[in-house]
Parts: sequence; C-alpha cells; structure tokens
Amino acid sequence: MIYKIFLSLQDYVGWFNVFKYITFRSMLATLTSIILVLFFGKITIEYLKKLQIGQYIRDNGPKNHFSKKGTPTMGGILIMGAIVASCLMWIDFNNKIFLVTLLIFTGFAAIGFYDDYLKNIRKSSKGLSAKSKFSYQCLVALVGAFLFYELGLVSTFLNLPFFKNIRPDLGIFYIPLMVFVIVGTSNAVNLTDGLDGLAIGPVTVAFLAYSVFCYVAGHSKIAEYLQLPYVSGVGELTVLCASVVGAGLGFLWYNSYPAEVFMGDVGSLSLGALLGTIAVVTKQEITLIIVGGIFVFETISVILQVAYFKATNGKRILRMAPIHHHFELKGWPEPKVIVRFWIIAIILGLLSMTTLKLR
Repeated sequence: MIYKIFLSLQDYVGWFNVFKYITFRSMLATLTSIILVLFFGKITIEYLKKLQIGQYIRDNGPKNHFSKKGTPTMGGILIMGAIVASCLMWIDFNNKIFLVTLLIFTGFAAIGFYDDYLKNIRKSSKGLSAKSKFSYQCLVALVGAFLFYELGLVSTFLNLPFFKNIRPDLGIFYIPLMVFVIVGTSNAVNLTDGLDGLAIGPVTVAFLAYSVFCYVAGHSKIAEYLQLPYVSGVGELTVLCASVVGAGLGFLWYNSYPAEVFMGDVGSLSLGALLGTIAVVTKQEITLIIVGGIFVFETISVILQVAYFKATNGKRILRMAPIHHHFELKGWPEPKVIVRFWIIAIILGLLSMTTLKLR
C-alpha cells in the first residue's frame, strides 16, 4: 500500500510513475523480503534458542539427523513476516484475489504454528493429530475456495496445458478440486521439508515460475497472444510471488546445510497452501504437477511405501520414506541429495515454462 503514496507524487516527480508497474514492484518486493529475512534472521534464531524451541527428531529417522536435535525451528514465522511486510508495502490491498489468497496463507500458517507450538513448546512429540490437522486444513481451504467461487474471482473450467481447445467446465465441482490442490500441495511441501534447505529451494523455484504465470494470466494482451485464460486482477499476485522468492532466498542463507534454523510446519504448510492457491487462481493447477514435481515425487514415495508395507506385511520398496531419506541411507551425503533435488526442481521449473507456448 505504501507504493500508492509514491504513485500519488508522480505529478510532482515524473519517475514515481514506475510504481504503477507490477514488474517494478515485484523487484522491490523481492529485495524487501530478502533484506528483512537477512536482517531479522539472527535475531529470530537467537530468540528461538532462548525459548528453547528446538527441532524434534524422530527416533526411527536416519542416525546422522540426531545431531540436529535442538536446532531452532518455527523459522517459518520469519518467512511469513517478511512476505506480509513486503506485501503491505508493494501490493494493492483492494485486490480481492489477493485478500482471499492471504486469508488461506495465514490460515494454514496458524495451523502450522499451533502444531509447532504443541511439539516444540508444549513438548508433545506428536503435535496435532493427523485427523485434526487435515480437518483444519480442509476447512480453511474450503472457506477460501467458496469465496473464490462465490465472488466470481476464478472461472470453473479446467485449463489443460498443451491443449488450447480442451477446457472442461466443472461448475460447482471446481470447489472440491481447489480444496484438493491447496491441501495436497500444503502437505506435499511439508513432507519434503526433511533436510537442510531441501524444501525452501524447490519452493523458491516454484514461486519464481508462478510469478511468470501470474503476470501472463493477468495481462490481457499477453494472455490472448499465448491463448491462455485471462484472469482479471491476478497479475497483482506477481508481487506476492516475488516476495516469496525473496523470503525464500533470505531464509536459505540460514537454512542451507548445516542449517541454523528450520522453517517448521508454520512455514511448510503455509507456503505449500499458498503455492496451491496461486496455481488455482492462475488456472495452472495441472501445470503444478510439473512445477512442483519434487513435492509430487516425495508424496508418491510415501504413499507407495505405506501401501506396499501394508500389502506385504512389513516389506518396503524404499529404505525409508520420503524418498530423500532413501538416498541418504544409500550413502549419498546430505548436501548432495539437497543440491541434486534443487537441480531437478530448476529443470522442472524451466519445463513448465514451455507450456506457455506449446499448445
């Protein structure tokens, strides 16, 4: 909102006109959030240490993870604070799509915060029960999906990448699809957050890709040229995506191996839900399978492991799930697993860009 103050001065100082451009505000949002995270990072880490909010390590996890016990967690508060502060400065709060998106983002952050609170402050190793957590997630996603639908902020047809003439209209059934995408992405990012910097790297890449999708979908002429669905007002979310990219890069400064802080559920659940929400409103929900391929891969590895374990009375496909632990137990050093997953995430992000032209 602060940018409007600068914009009002354009009659006196001509160059203030640049604040009306989404691209310029996106760059400022990236810089703002990264500076905020870097500046408040050490302060936050020391405060979390003072509160003795340390990471819980499961007993059946890889043995090399036991050294991480006590590392400050709930660093997602730092990420969320930087994103919200950046948005307060550079985004238009009159944009209804942004407001509903922000509602979902903060709702999932609250769920993650409460889960972290139970595990790390109340010292309850299980935190929220899986049933309770899933129920709260579905409730927040359902409220957000209903608002999108009722306010007419998103269309109900399904956009299929690579096909310009196949767009089935799901009608009211688009609401459960939105809930599925938001909740599914939230939990997928949460599952991936198991190694130092493993989740925040692909998350940053994904939001960088979706900043392009937001800009394209919100620009009528570019959307028409590329034969993509135009979504009025969604271009403003480019600034939101940019702020996440900046916050992600800033957090990686402290979360890279060996991590000084972990994001916790407050970070992973909220960022995953935000990614799923933006995928829905940009009509790129199917493309999310490509962009978030790492998260899909991790989730499928858990599903297959559990299903095979139950079907064969205790046998396993992987040495441990999610699959990043499998590679660890095969002897890959943790930094190698992380960097290779980052490389794959970048490749998938670039592949997703091809869907803009190949139709």
